[in-house]
Amino acid sequence: MAETVQKPGLAGVIAAATAAAGDAPRKRGLPPVHLWNPAHSGEIDIVIRKDGAWVHEGAVIGREALVRLFSTILRRDPDGFWLVTPVEKLRITVEDAPFTAVRVDRAGEALRFVTNVGDEVEAGPEHAIRVETGEGGEPRPYLHVRRGLEALITRPVFYELAEMANARETPHGPMLGVESGGVWFPIGSAEARP
Repeated sequence: MAETVQKPGLAGVIAAATAAAGDAPRKRGLPPVHLWNPAHSGEIDIVIRKDGAWVHEGAVIGREALVRLFSTILRRDPDGFWLVTPVEKLRITVEDAPFTAVRVDRAGEALRFVTNVGDEVEAGPEHAIRVETGEGGEPRPYLHVRRGLEALITRPVFYELAEMANARETPHGPMLGVESGGVWFPIGSAEARP
């Protein structure tokens, strides 16, 4: 059974994340958080809001480099979202998706997205686009980033996708969708387009 650690300080998490990620996590790839099963676990008052802001004890974490560092050690398990290092894992709260997709570019047949934490993701079989219906019937589009972690596609980016979309007949009627990586992703009803 895992030992529980209560309320670690942010400084300790930063030190552990820095050690786990190394000096240049983006250049060497992401830490293998999916392989780590530390004995110590606890919680930390970090919330990732629906708008993608990371908040610690009620204050927005304004240091972009710190948010990017934390994003490299984020893991989604069946029981929630965790910041994971080789020596401990700390549960955090995620209001919707942990990331936001803030840019999309068409590169030939591919759609390339950039997230608010600097991930570059090409939509395709392993990085699916899906759209749910939110409150009031509004579309809630998501992009799979890595290992169960998704990015909410921001409204301006979704509008760009809608401009790129083509209609197809599907078992659910005519749908608009975009293609990337050899996969066609439905994004909404073709009847809703003006």
